[in-house]
Amino acid sequence: MGPRPPDRETEPCMSRNESGDLNTGVSARRVAFDAIRAVSAEDAYANIVLPKLLAHERMSGRDAAFATELTYGTLRCLGTIEAILTAASGRDLDGLQADLVDALCLGAYQILYTRVPVHAAVSTTVSLVKAAVSPRVSGLTNAVLRKVAARDLDAWVDRLASGDRLGDLALRHAHPKWIAEEFDAVVGPDETAAALAADNVAPPVHLCAKPGRIEQSDLAAKADGNVGRWSPYAVYLPGGDPGKIKAVAVGRASVQDEGSQLVAAALAAAPLTGTDKTWVDLCAGPGGKTALLGALASQRGARVDAVEIQAHRAELVTKAAKGLPVTVHTGDGRTYGTPGSADRVLVDAPCSGLGALRRRPEARWRKRRTDIDGLAILQRELLAAAIELVRPGGVIAYVTCSPAPEETVEVAAGALKRPDVELLAPVSITERVPDSERDGFVQLWPHRHGTDAMFLALLRKTA
Repeated sequence: MGPRPPDRETEPCMSRNESGDLNTGVSARRVAFDAIRAVSAEDAYANIVLPKLLAHERMSGRDAAFATELTYGTLRCLGTIEAILTAASGRDLDGLQADLVDALCLGAYQILYTRVPVHAAVSTTVSLVKAAVSPRVSGLTNAVLRKVAARDLDAWVDRLASGDRLGDLALRHAHPKWIAEEFDAVVGPDETAAALAADNVAPPVHLCAKPGRIEQSDLAAKADGNVGRWSPYAVYLPGGDPGKIKAVAVGRASVQDEGSQLVAAALAAAPLTGTDKTWVDLCAGPGGKTALLGALASQRGARVDAVEIQAHRAELVTKAAKGLPVTVHTGDGRTYGTPGSADRVLVDAPCSGLGALRRRPEARWRKRRTDIDGLAILQRELLAAAIELVRPGGVIAYVTCSPAPEETVEVAAGALKRPDVELLAPVSITERVPDSERDGFVQLWPHRHGTDAMFLALLRKTA
């Protein structure tokens, strides 16, 4: 099977009661297997396919939680699991049928990363293979998984270690080596392990209290959550379905990572002289930042023009910004608008998404370093368009959900070579959030701040 997808915690979270009964979790394992198959064979997204499977099976509670853990955990750790399976089986996994490899990965994840007893993990996986793959390979399944179980995870990682620092860190923390290299280039060798490990911890749900619609403290009380540490609008939700919270259902609040809130709000907080009526979001989909900007704009008598090139994402922006002074335009941000017509412009540029790997189990194994090269061209073009669109004295926020230098500091540095662009200090974040400053810009991190790894360059077009 080819490169795989992934995002989920690598720490065991199964209770002894769940894992000790061979008859418990059989349906959950089948749901997890079906979800993994859809991801690997059909390029599906786990966060889309898994809820459908759970609903179809009418699965909830502990069984649903178990299926989710198995799905996300297996997908997130695929690279490491496959390396161990290759060593344990003594064969190239590409020579095995893809559905068998998926089942082996599911079984190995239980053995290596959870408290599921070995006998339960092996026997249930063998039963799954008999039913869903072929009885002919059940013996092979049993043999390979028992070889996997002969060592714990640390022992396997030590055995497979090559002596290459970043390669070994990538293996231990289940990332492609090139991503470990990107992180290492930013945080340095003392923090790289922590940055990688943080991607393997499932993030809590963050809510955003839309300014003027609900207060942060009121949302925290109504959602039975906790006020966020950094954003004045953030609420941490301890669990449950956020869609069932009334404030979210009626649009007074939304689900939005706290880091995303901070970088959007920083644009509105930047000092500005002269007119302040026309704000533009050049890459608006799916609309989270647009909605927050719209709420802030409504408090100042300003309006937001939201530009999104994809029609279905433009519809999401319209839904997210309902009732706010936001006009949605379907079009290319690189060619939108009249030069010098905007007071504030947000460029939430399409990027590699390396800053949100903890949210998408399949993402890290699907991405390639070459993806960044093509994206950097688009990012530079969008930022150049924003500079043309904003008036002299106006402000631009260049944002990506990535720490990779090629799509963050290098893009911003290119813009700053222009004689009509200067760097603004992002004090609304750096004075509030420790260890967030990066070369005059902002870089947030899951392991430092509990947010996605958002980057922000705050720029002003000079007169």
